[in-house]
Amino acid sequence: MQSRRTVMSLLLCGLALLPGMSQSLRAQEEISIDITQGADNPLPIAVVPFRTAGALPEDVAAVISADLRRSGRFDTMTTDRMPGRPAALPEIDLPAWKSLGMENMVVGTVTPSASGYNVEFTLVDVFKGQKLYAFRGATTEANLRYTAHQIADIVYEQLTGEKGAFATRIAYVTVRGSGAGRKIYTLQVSDSDGYNPHTVLESPAEIFSPAWSPDGRQIAYASLEGRTSAVYVQDIATGQRRAVAKGQGINSAPDFSPDGTKLALRRSVDGNPEIYVLYLDSGLFQRLTSDPAIDTEPTWSPDGQRIAFTSDRAGGPQIYEVSLFNPTAKRITFNLGPYNARPRYSPDGKYLAVVNGGSGGYRIGVLNLRDGGFRIVSDSSQAESPSFAPNGTMLLYSTAGSGGTALAAVSVDGRVRQRIDLPGGAQVREPAWGPFRR
Repeated sequence: MQSRRTVMSLLLCGLALLPGMSQSLRAQEEISIDITQGADNPLPIAVVPFRTAGALPEDVAAVISADLRRSGRFDTMTTDRMPGRPAALPEIDLPAWKSLGMENMVVGTVTPSASGYNVEFTLVDVFKGQKLYAFRGATTEANLRYTAHQIADIVYEQLTGEKGAFATRIAYVTVRGSGAGRKIYTLQVSDSDGYNPHTVLESPAEIFSPAWSPDGRQIAYASLEGRTSAVYVQDIATGQRRAVAKGQGINSAPDFSPDGTKLALRRSVDGNPEIYVLYLDSGLFQRLTSDPAIDTEPTWSPDGQRIAFTSDRAGGPQIYEVSLFNPTAKRITFNLGPYNARPRYSPDGKYLAVVNGGSGGYRIGVLNLRDGGFRIVSDSSQAESPSFAPNGTMLLYSTAGSGGTALAAVSVDGRVRQRIDLPGGAQVREPAWGPFRR
């Protein structure tokens, strides 16, 4: 069990950087996504290159295929094995595809239009020779990749019954440089696969704990600008931001309420870190905890009635829960080892993801809140900052990578794993998976 001094140092900094995780960053040029473990018996599917009149800024079929493959639920056919390049159901040589064991296909076209492109696709059940889904719509050049992600979401939902999350975004913090006064911190937003990164904020001061608003238009985060700990809310599209909690000690670890009207956060107004709720319209604070221990890392339950948080009031970091209407906190994590921190509820409220630590390192665990079952789902001994996908099927987290830290994702049951490496051993931490786009 860690000493209180070690625990205090960990909780005050607002994140759990693990041993061996350095903080340098090189320019982002190309993403490497590796499926380290997939589901048993993945569904065979072929995404045929879409027919087009000329070169496109994005290979729509390749994006769709990559999305489905990295979910771990699909076995996507490579183009060199395809017996043809059909673009519509009548063109498909069904016996040829059946002989290769193909169960489903996606075929389509991309044609230029006055405002961009028209995209048409059909999802086909090969063995029945039937159309499962068909759609035609318009998109712009800038949104072509996003459109491909949307198609992948449709295919995923049609074949699995679960809503896809490929067309969502992720936020994360990167660091480049080394040594005091030479580091540059960047808050980035990208597609869920790490492509199309956009810089929300760049600063020589530390940035940590990004959290999405429910509508995906704003991000809250903590910063040490001016050597003071403050929480900001920033509009992603315009870049406009405002400090919503600053001064009076530590202000950090923000998390938006499900209705977007409040922030849960950690403050130390009287010198001791406690959990507060900030009502964004009025600027008023409601104090939820009052304990000599360190309370930190709050997160809202999906119904907006409860907040889970990390506290060392039992002698080491464990997860507690408090109601907005009842100040009595109850402990959630029992018999799960000496270290459980950084809680995150699943979107349906059935599970709680935590960083579970001990002599073997730090791993991502999932606690079933109904029956108390617990499962370690990450395969690394250096994992931190779990964040659920908005469909609840996957968890994003940061972990040790080649030469530094990387992003990784794992299914809630631990059966599907993937790793997303930024180029050149780039460092990334504090990932947060954004909501479904509205």
